Amino acid sequence: MAGSVNKVILIGNVGADPEIRRTQDGRPIANLRIATSETWRDRNSGERKEKTEWHSVVVFNEGLTKVVEQYVKKGAKLYIEGQLQTRKWQDQTGNDRYSTEIVLQGFNSTLTMLDGRGEGGGERGSYGGGSGRGGNSDFGGGDFGGDDLDRRPSGGSSRGGSQPAGNFSRDLDDDIPF
Repeated sequence: MAGSVNKVILIGNVGADPEIRRTQDGRPIANLRIATSETWRDRNSGERKEKTEWHSVVVFNEGLTKVVEQYVKKGAKLYIEGQLQTRKWQDQTGNDRYSTEIVLQGFNSTLTMLDGRGEGGGERGSYGGGSGRGGNSDFGGGDFGGDDLDRRPSGGSSRGGSQPAGNFSRDLDDDIPF
């Protein structure tokens, strides 16, 4: 095989407030549990059924960890992009155990908060660790904001909201005669 891809994309709800730990040198690490659910109607009984999967997510990206610590709460709906990793560890009795987690680290990770204000998850915003994304590097290089995502300076576009940024009336004041 010439190449391979290890990429996980999840959209789900946070099951409990994130746990933030620090390494010995002070770097933060966030641990989350995210639930994804699927529903269907049973063909035989017509009864509605639901299946929920729980996913462990570990955030090593320092900018994303700051965002998780400040804004992500239990019940928040998140979009996550990361890598699947399995690690081996030993329990208290010395038995080998394995944990598979979605890991967000480096430039190939993204965390987007999908909730609006007051809907259990804080403000809507996208926090990416990847290259090719503009924004404040304090948050890992992604777009961020409140109601109007990706707001441009005066004269630019406003993809995420209904009102453009800047002085709108001044932008319309030009000398075009039509």
